[in-house]
Amino acid sequence: MRPLHLKLLRELWQTRGQVLAIAAVIAGGVATLIMALTSFDALTLTRDAYYREAHFAEVFASLKRAPEALRQAIESIPGVQQVETRVVGSANLAVPGFADPATAILVSLPDGRNAELNRLYLRAGRLPAAGRAGEAVLGEAFAEAHHLHPGDHLTAIIHGRRQDLEIVGIALSPEYIYQIRPGDLFPDFERYGVLWMNRSQLAQAFDLGGAFNDVVLTLTRDARPAEVIDRLDALLARYGGSRAITREDQISHRYLQVELTQLGTMARVFPTIFLGVAAFLLNVVVTRLVGMQRDQIAILKAFGYRDWQVGVHYGQWVSLIVALGLVLGLLAGLWLGDLMTAIYRDFFRFPYLTYRLQPRTFAIGVLVTAAAGLIGTFTALRRAVRLPPAEAMRPEPPPVFRPTVLERLGLERLFTQPTRIILRNLERQPVKALLSVVGIAMAVGILMVGRFQEGAVDFLIKVGFELAQRDDLTVTFVEPTSYRAVHAIAALPGVDRVEPFRSAPVVLRRGTASYRTALQGLAADGTLRRVLDDRLRRVELPAEGLLLNDFLATTLRARPGDRISVEFLEGRRQRREVPVAGIVREFTGATAYLRLDTLNRLLLEGEAITGVLLAVEPGYRQSLIAAFKDVPRVVGVTDRLKAIQSFYDSLANIVLTQAFIATLLAGSIAFGVVYNSARVAFAERSRELASLRILGFTRAEIAYILLGELALITLAALPLGFLVGLGLTRYLVQSVQSDLYRIPLVVEPKVFAFAASVVLVSALLSGAIVARQLYRLDLIAVLKTRE
Repeated sequence: MRPLHLKLLRELWQTRGQVLAIAAVIAGGVATLIMALTSFDALTLTRDAYYREAHFAEVFASLKRAPEALRQAIESIPGVQQVETRVVGSANLAVPGFADPATAILVSLPDGRNAELNRLYLRAGRLPAAGRAGEAVLGEAFAEAHHLHPGDHLTAIIHGRRQDLEIVGIALSPEYIYQIRPGDLFPDFERYGVLWMNRSQLAQAFDLGGAFNDVVLTLTRDARPAEVIDRLDALLARYGGSRAITREDQISHRYLQVELTQLGTMARVFPTIFLGVAAFLLNVVVTRLVGMQRDQIAILKAFGYRDWQVGVHYGQWVSLIVALGLVLGLLAGLWLGDLMTAIYRDFFRFPYLTYRLQPRTFAIGVLVTAAAGLIGTFTALRRAVRLPPAEAMRPEPPPVFRPTVLERLGLERLFTQPTRIILRNLERQPVKALLSVVGIAMAVGILMVGRFQEGAVDFLIKVGFELAQRDDLTVTFVEPTSYRAVHAIAALPGVDRVEPFRSAPVVLRRGTASYRTALQGLAADGTLRRVLDDRLRRVELPAEGLLLNDFLATTLRARPGDRISVEFLEGRRQRREVPVAGIVREFTGATAYLRLDTLNRLLLEGEAITGVLLAVEPGYRQSLIAAFKDVPRVVGVTDRLKAIQSFYDSLANIVLTQAFIATLLAGSIAFGVVYNSARVAFAERSRELASLRILGFTRAEIAYILLGELALITLAALPLGFLVGLGLTRYLVQSVQSDLYRIPLVVEPKVFAFAASVVLVSALLSGAIVARQLYRLDLIAVLKTRE
């Protein structure tokens, strides 16, 4: 082994604490990068492959009823490649051993065979046989939630008629990768499922013989989707068609895209911070190492080692640390990525999930890590290479000491001598102190982001399910129903209050901006469903005009007083000009509100409703749910408490897992920066501290000098870290905003307290380690003059 290699190994062992601390920070950055990129690749590669294999449609349209002969006209639209008409409806389900109501969407299959578009992937069993009634294929999420298998039976109320269904298969569909009931905020696999049945049976059940009420298309490569949709809408308008949508607006695909956006944000922000801090730590340590070994560099060059060999020697020191951090980061990133992928397997229903480290991802990790190491140590390595032997043999010029600002102001008497030493050292090396402050501040910022997400989830639940939605049960009807239903439901035992509502699909337009959503008509005197302003205070529904939520108002570039064009997609498909009466605050959906009587008047209809909100007396919840299960006109019953639990079991699981990972990795930054700052300060000032001991300073006083400087840097970093954390949380909130949901920018005091606590504990641990070495300081060895 060459002498330089022995020297390298010896120095790595002597600085093993700092080496491990820096490697841990590098590993945190690499792990975050690998986790985000591998998860992103797993979702995108699996999605693209599954979409191709299943022939996932590119255009979707629903309507009331159209003759099957219309299919030829749809196929003749320029740009249309393939057309499949379907019968789609809804049903209430009775699951053995499950007391709560469950609903399902029913989708037709060509008799005895798989669909041409949105093909099913069979997990178990088979497809319904041609000519055999009562057979159905069940979606996997619902089947797993209720432990159902081929051969089991369900009871379904389809279009008012009770039918016994035999489950002959368990399947997945690209149309329901993210399986959520229309109108719900979060998935509920126990209470909402998907069933596929032979078309002839569904057509008979819904009185659609020789007709269809749903159509899906694929397009040619040169097709213009907007033009295809316009022509399709024109064909379907007379048959009660609602505006067609592209795949980008399909709900399952949309949720998947939002999650991919979040992973992209994580891959950009967190690794940059981690590796930036690692570059700073490497710069500090290598600069100190070169400065401490000036005489050794001179001897090496005097004995014939060339400049490049000396540079390679110190470069190897850096490379080994970077390589250690890279290996640890790759292993941790793969483990964390597999953890996230396991969650995605339950959240997004793919038939398989291709998880592996792509060569591109590995190359990105290596290049980014190498770049961080090079940028951080380039100046120090160049200094070692260019240092002439004769100059290196001389000790470094002592630093120039000047009175501090406090001393020039005549305030030095207010401070003890050890305190003045601390202040002088910080003022003498302001850049180094500032970089240490920035490094610790970055750790504080990431810790705040991790803790912020947990608080944001709780705040989202509080606003959505406590302040705004205050009902116990939400009952939704199959179609608009007479207002008499309100009185019938109010008479049921246990019903304390009933408030009707109506939801109407619309397209809102202002200028060139448009958005497809649902108008929510609420009771004027209602208290169970409230809309809130930006201060979370209740907003009264105006007698005329719309209330737009903040996201929808931004999308339409609308303010109070502007007029919005409202195109109804049901009934007589009226077009109305309605003023904007106000803006309300919401964190989910893109919804517009108005009074129920106003909505019915705009639709030119009487007192029609699509559902009711119920306040239920204690002890009557389950009996009411059981009563609604057998009502044919009821398409769904939502229990607010179960909806909250469903949220925590689904979306919050991903958010909180990501928060935990960010918090765990941020802890490595906090300890790495603080510990390295303490170790470097001790190594640089050991001679000075030993001199102070000989001059009569006690161990406690020199410990105060060294650790007091560390304490000041840490305390100075906290306010800056709070600002960094606020900036990161704001960036995170803005980057994941969508019409599906928005993360509320609410940073609670406990977020600041948690981040500060982790950093202070890291400082205390680092201080304890350095103090132990300080008390073992060999005065004679330290004070020996370097030759």
